[in-house]
This record gives sequence, C-alpha cells and structure tokens, in this order.
Amino acid sequence: MFFIDTIELEGLGNRSYLAGGRGAAVAVDPPRDFDQVLAAAVRRGVRITHVVETHIHNDYVTGGLELARVTGAAYLVPAGARVSFARVPVADGDTVTVDDALELRAVATPGHTPHHTSYVLLEQGRPVAAFTGGSLLIGTVGRPDLVEPRLTEPLARAQHASAHRLAAELPDETSVLPTHGFGSFCSSAQAEGDTTTIGKEKSANVALTTDVDSFVARLLGELDDIPAYYTHMGPANAAGPEPLDLTAPAVADAREIAARLAAGEWVVDLRNRVAFAEGHVAGSFNFEAEGKIATYLAWLIPWGKPVTLLADSPEQLAAAQRELVRVGIDRPAAAATGSPKEWVPEGEGLVSFPRSTFAGLAERGTDGVVVLDVRRDSERAAGHIENSVHIPIHQLPRRLGEVPAGTVWVHCAGGMRAGIAASLLHASGREVVAVDDGFDAAATAGLTVVAG
Repeated sequence: MFFIDTIELEGLGNRSYLAGGRGAAVAVDPPRDFDQVLAAAVRRGVRITHVVETHIHNDYVTGGLELARVTGAAYLVPAGARVSFARVPVADGDTVTVDDALELRAVATPGHTPHHTSYVLLEQGRPVAAFTGGSLLIGTVGRPDLVEPRLTEPLARAQHASAHRLAAELPDETSVLPTHGFGSFCSSAQAEGDTTTIGKEKSANVALTTDVDSFVARLLGELDDIPAYYTHMGPANAAGPEPLDLTAPAVADAREIAARLAAGEWVVDLRNRVAFAEGHVAGSFNFEAEGKIATYLAWLIPWGKPVTLLADSPEQLAAAQRELVRVGIDRPAAAATGSPKEWVPEGEGLVSFPRSTFAGLAERGTDGVVVLDVRRDSERAAGHIENSVHIPIHQLPRRLGEVPAGTVWVHCAGGMRAGIAASLLHASGREVVAVDDGFDAAATAGLTVVAG
C-alpha cells in the first residue's frame, strides 16, 4: 500500500506532497518552512529518503535543499536546471526506489520551464499518481512566460506537447497532483476543481482539448502581469536558499515605529481591513495577515526595503512571518503587537478613513469623485464601472501621482486589494473611501458597468 499526503500552502496557492509506503517516503516540491512535511512523516512513521523538485521555482523559496540536509535524503533536481549546490541530477526516464513496491520515474515535461520534470509514482510497476508541478494542472497548465520573453512561445508549445505526453503515457485513473493552480500566479488560470485524474483532464484541460496553435494563442493572450518578486525567487533557489529563521523580530515601541516611518521604511499593519480603516498609525500600510500577504506585500514592496510588522497578537505576527519567509522576506526589521493606540507616541492619535459599498457609491453618485479600479487587466476587461480609472494594485505604488484629484473611491473584486490600495493612498495624503464589496454588486446597485 502507498499513501500520499497533501501539504496546502493556501497563502501562495500551492501544494507540496509527501508520498510513500510502510517505511520510506519522498517529499515533492517542499516549502521553505518544511516542518509540516516532517510532521506528516512522523505521523506516518516513515523516513524521508528522497526530496524532489519538479523545477526551479519562481514563486517561492524552496525548502528542498535544507530538508534533504536535515533528513539525509537524496536531493533530486532536474539535470537541466543550473544550480550552485550538490544534488542528484535527474533526466527523463530515471527511476528511484522509494519503498519496497514503490518507484518514482522522472518524465521530462518542459513548458513551465525548459527543464521542468514530472514524477510518476509507480506501485509494483503500475502508475498510480503523477506529480506534475507546473506542467499539467487541474483544467489548465503552468504559465510559460517566467523564464525569458523570447522563450515564451516555444515553451507554450512545449507545454502543450508535455500535457499530451502525460495523457498518452499514463492510464486514465492516474491521479494528477500539481504544485500550482490553487491561486498561484505561476498558473495560467485558476484550477478548475480540487482533485483530478488523467482521464478527467483529457476531457476538460484546454491543453488536451485544443490544437497546439489555438492553445498557444489562447494561453499567451490570457497571461497577466508577473509578480515583481518572482525576479528574485529563481536565483535564490538556484543558488541554494539559506536556512530559515523564524525567531521573533525585535520589539518596536511607538518612538521606533515613528522613526522608521520617518526614515522611509515600510510599516505594515497586519490587522483586518475593517480595524485598520477605523484607526491606524499614520503612514502605515494595510496587508491583512489573513489575505494573500506573501504575494501582495512581496509584489509591492521595493525589494530589500526594511519592513516593520504591526499585529493584533504574537500568533498573528508569527503566522505572517512564516508566510513572508516563503517568498524571501526573511527578517522583519522590527515588530509590535497589541493595541494600535500603543503604536503612536504619547499625545498623538490614530488616523482613519471611511469604508463603503457599491450601493453607497451609487447613492453618492460618481460625479465629482474618482472611482479607482485596482483589479488586474483581465478582471477589468470582463466588466468595469463606466469612467473609472484603472491602475492595477501592483502598479499603484509607482503610479500614485496618476490618480486624479478628488476623493478616491477605490475598489477591487472583493475588498482585500481595495484595502491595500486605500492604505497606500491615505498614507500619501489622499482622501479615500475603501469600497469593501464584491464587484458583482456594482451593477445591482445601479452603477453603469461596461465591458472591454
């Protein structure tokens, strides 16, 4: 018998896996904070004998190298990946024995990267699962534009061929277990469901239901902007990441918080957007700990800029710190927990801004105000409020000067990104109203929504 445990990384929209038998197991695409993988191995009573990477990741810092060192496991990395550390290079067709009746076979599946490799788990020679990384996802595929612009179209074509190879070589009942597709921007689209098989993908996956030219045209036409921090992830993984440090940051009092703001550093409030709007430190930014903090903070912050974290509790701070180390924001400069009243010097007060809904905007009317849409291009193309200004959230820090004069009613698709944008605008001195509402409510409220 074999087992496969899934380790969810909801903040980044990824999955990692531990698969094995009675005594040994393999870890697939482990996160930097791999304690969850170790805990799964302990629960199963198995030793991790192999750690494998499907590719050099662009959206997070891997824990593979350190996990292999800690466990003494063999570290398997695709042979075509250029790395600066010792590893076991894996080529198409290579097999390793995981446990008595379990083997892992490497299958070259270029497309997401030139060296991308999937791994097929075989029980007594029968394929039972395929760890497909950023190749064949649930209903979609990994994006091919993360390596180099001139390679994007060739990699898109390779992605189509790789999907067809997996579909042709594996039985329909084989489980497909991708790393990406659950919210990660490494996926070309959101996964269509939670589980799948080769047979299901044959009838549902765009790569397997369209010809190559149509597939490539559609894929390239739907690609959104690449998160800015991806530039740093590939080199960090190729060089060999440093072991993570999750010890608590230095404690900042009100005077130090003020000094860091005055020095131009980022002070990030992790509380929910409702509490932040009601009262926060002037000049601080709001990235909710319960939101996609790793993705959006890493995307927006100038890389290497010192960041101080403000949190409701030590637990909230620790959870956010864990999320951030996954994308290479290793050590907050300082941190504070508790009440926001404790984060400002004596005699100074907190600042606030109003929140509303699309119904509130409709009641107010759009004349005389700026309606700012911070969704992505693809979201806006499906429908937007007439005469609204569009600046995607990840471009806003460098384009604040383009926002027209007047009170800014800022919205996204659900409220989280609008909260971030409102905090950026408010910190820059703008009058702002955060629209905390689902975009579907805009038309219902009577606002004019147009397509294109």
